[in-house]
Amino acid sequence: MKTVDSDRSGHPAPKHAAFAQAAGGYYTPVVALFTATLIISNICATKGVQFFSGSELKLGPIEILPITTDGAWFLFPLAYIIGDVLSEVYGFKAARRAIYMGFGILLLMTGCFAIAIGLPAATFYDNQEAFHTVLGSTPQLVAAGLCGYFVGEMLNSAALVAIKERTKEKHLWARLIGSTVVGEFGDTLIFCSIAATAIGIDSWGQFINYVIVGFVWKTMAEVIVLPITYRVIAFLKKHEPSYAPLEVPAIES
Repeated sequence: MKTVDSDRSGHPAPKHAAFAQAAGGYYTPVVALFTATLIISNICATKGVQFFSGSELKLGPIEILPITTDGAWFLFPLAYIIGDVLSEVYGFKAARRAIYMGFGILLLMTGCFAIAIGLPAATFYDNQEAFHTVLGSTPQLVAAGLCGYFVGEMLNSAALVAIKERTKEKHLWARLIGSTVVGEFGDTLIFCSIAATAIGIDSWGQFINYVIVGFVWKTMAEVIVLPITYRVIAFLKKHEPSYAPLEVPAIES
């Protein structure tokens, strides 16, 4: 029975998209970087940030200026870039495993922070209130991160793998950007909806601004770093000896 078709040049073409096995190789350090990004992002996101705070510009109920975001605005795009790398090279199942591991560590972090805040402060320790202020809101932000990342990363990975199943190794830019648009929208909407009050957003105008800025920025960041993403993916595909077409679609494996 044939397992491959022929392309226009007459050479055998793979029936399904190619992926590497998520065992050994570079999978572990990539997952470690992904997890570290999640942890750092959720701590940095406790700070509310405003750009052009001295300006005011509105379009109906939408507040355009000042630009309101959080302290992790520069890190969230990196998580999606790493997620794209995992999905493109190792497939949906491997990316999903990385998401589960990262979320498990986030839950551990939340529990440790809660215990540390609840421990009696030493008489010489003067930062208990500041410690609680910064890390005490983390559970809400972690919940936002868990829900946002879970939905967003799953959508991102599933979309990328589904597009790759049709395009194989062609049009990498299309599946990177297309999957990011799908995933980032779900992530940003859910994360902002849960996290907004934790960073001080108290109006619909600020909230809409927060969502739009987050979505546009994260999507633009993906486009800006496409050359780097291309190089990382090319490196991993070249150095992962198990990278080859699968016998069944990756979304089913």
